[in-house]
Amino acid sequence: MTSLSLALSDFYSFNSNFSTRLVLHTRDSKGRVTDAAASALNLLKEVQVDAIIGPQRSSQAEFVIGLGDTAKVPIISFSATSPSLRPQTPYFVQTALNDAAQVDAVAAIVKYFRWNQIVLVYEDSEFGNGITPYLSNAFQQINARISYRSIIPTSASDDFILQEMYKMKTMQTRVFVLHLSSPLASRIFLKAKEAEMMSEGYVWIVTSGLMDLFYSLNSSVVESMQGVLGVKPLVPRSSKLISTTVRWKKKFADDNPETTPQTEMNLYGLWAYDTLWALAMAAEKTVFKEPTSLPNTTSLNSTDMFVTGTSQTGPKLLAAMLETKFEGLAGNFNLVNGQLDQSSFQILNVNGTGLREVGTWTPLLQSLSQRNASMTGFSGEHLDSIIWPGESRNVPKGWEVPVSGKKLRVGVPLESGFPEFVKVEKDPQTNSTKISGLYIDLFDSIIAALPYAVRYEYVPFEKSDGSSAGSYDDLSITTLLLET
Repeated sequence: MTSLSLALSDFYSFNSNFSTRLVLHTRDSKGRVTDAAASALNLLKEVQVDAIIGPQRSSQAEFVIGLGDTAKVPIISFSATSPSLRPQTPYFVQTALNDAAQVDAVAAIVKYFRWNQIVLVYEDSEFGNGITPYLSNAFQQINARISYRSIIPTSASDDFILQEMYKMKTMQTRVFVLHLSSPLASRIFLKAKEAEMMSEGYVWIVTSGLMDLFYSLNSSVVESMQGVLGVKPLVPRSSKLISTTVRWKKKFADDNPETTPQTEMNLYGLWAYDTLWALAMAAEKTVFKEPTSLPNTTSLNSTDMFVTGTSQTGPKLLAAMLETKFEGLAGNFNLVNGQLDQSSFQILNVNGTGLREVGTWTPLLQSLSQRNASMTGFSGEHLDSIIWPGESRNVPKGWEVPVSGKKLRVGVPLESGFPEFVKVEKDPQTNSTKISGLYIDLFDSIIAALPYAVRYEYVPFEKSDGSSAGSYDDLSITTLLLET
């Protein structure tokens, strides 16, 4: 709310000659889907608004956008980022980057370090489920496989989370990609540390939703996240951003005297600010084109939502907003197919109490990399040195020999006829078996060169009395029978 009210006063300070004025009226959904839908319905039917800014969450937007479509009133959200929301209706506008915009940046990190197995951890919600098809496709494009999906209920207990951590710890994959809301992600990292999974050899990559809110996290959570990598939309530094941030901090402290002061405007705050400016511009253009269709006051209301208007100009207001372009606090404001246009991403490393940039990924370089399999899309095709979990500077190999799991059993003929290639020797004293030879050395070398762990053992092809069970051909037939 601080970002919207500040944007409102700033906009009309800079545009005092405008004939229209937006007036803010707020509603609180208390984070509930039903309250968001009820508030939106009231605003559409009783207040007869022309646009709604909100709701904040993707799960709430799922309900509200249907109401907007029926009423022909644009629903404009700067924080509901699920990719699955946008195609449902042209009356839903995402003035935030949709989550699918970041998946190639996440995949580029995996590609850069040549990891080819990932554990995907996401929450069981509209926010969590919406991105997974896009992440799966991005990993498939770089020949990386999702070896396990950990789906965390939003109501999961600490015991459930800890058990899930221990389960993942028994697997060979050590690269974890997380897409979770801030409260759930905070609990995950605290439990991961408890399970000793924030140590050397582990890789944790988080999506922009958590990186955007990093500086609002509890200090104990930040301490548990040391060495984590993440992506975040790149926000160009500007004198306007710096001066606005100073005023925003003061206003936030005045509006929330009992709340811990915020160190900076997060990305959602920047998008909220730019959204209000875009809507105010669109309202002025709509009135200018149709001077009799709107009064000179446009109102904003909602449930974590803010609304404009008088219920008669929604389609025209939507059309005007979709055409609005300007340089905002978060960068270039330009809507393409009802969504904020794609952006470059920072690659960030959690180090101490802050975030350290280790590289930048850009869509332009990504398009070039699609034509060149060796390219990743990073500026200079390079990432700076990273401090990994456990304060290690050694790049994790991405896997470890699993604690549990079946071994690959490799059949070896007892009598090959060529002992220099394969030789099976038995120690009559200990009854132990020694298997050697050129083929054995070659097989060991190939397994060791694989980018993942394979547990295996050599099994002599013999009868119960220790005599040979047959030739190479017999061994091959036996193997085929076992496989079928």
